[in-house]
Amino acid sequence: MKVDARGLACPMPVIKTKQAIDEHPQEPVEVRVDNPASKENVSRFLQTRGWQVKVEEKEGIFIITGTPGEIETDTSSFQSQEKEERQKILVIIPTDKIGHGDDELGRALMKNFIATLKEMGDELWRLVLLNGGVKLAIEGSEHLEELRYLAEHGVDIFVCGTCLNFFGLLEKKAIGVTTNMLDIVTSMQLATKVICL
Repeated sequence: MKVDARGLACPMPVIKTKQAIDEHPQEPVEVRVDNPASKENVSRFLQTRGWQVKVEEKEGIFIITGTPGEIETDTSSFQSQEKEERQKILVIIPTDKIGHGDDELGRALMKNFIATLKEMGDELWRLVLLNGGVKLAIEGSEHLEELRYLAEHGVDIFVCGTCLNFFGLLEKKAIGVTTNMLDIVTSMQLATKVICL
């Protein structure tokens, strides 16, 4: 099976890949994409389905080959969440500062907010960083220590690949999983509570 996803915006490369493997679940798939965010998103999607993945780059095109395999599915993935009795709170952060008015105050409030998230305990399930919020997860960010603490204590951190690309920050991501809108929408369905700043 071949999927040509070149020139398609997030989340279409993942959706086209999903359609292909849903229709032909035992056939290998070859997906062509033309940007690093799509390469990461399609590769991770296949891996969460238990597929073996190989990636090649030829003249700026990424060729992702997926083969149905016996490898263990990533249980932290949106596709394989176990049902739990505890709440699963999803926090969506679409900016690098809180509120409007004074940017310096907004950045200070965001720092305090990120540092205080750990008080949610094990009910905090996943953070999704979108738009300017992806800047919280890049090299040199003053929030990395707090985000690493959360990640080490079981919180998934999803960072929008389209947003990283837009700001030219894909190579500077220091924490989290590069994600796409299909992951984000699915996360919203699985969460027991969604909080958006």
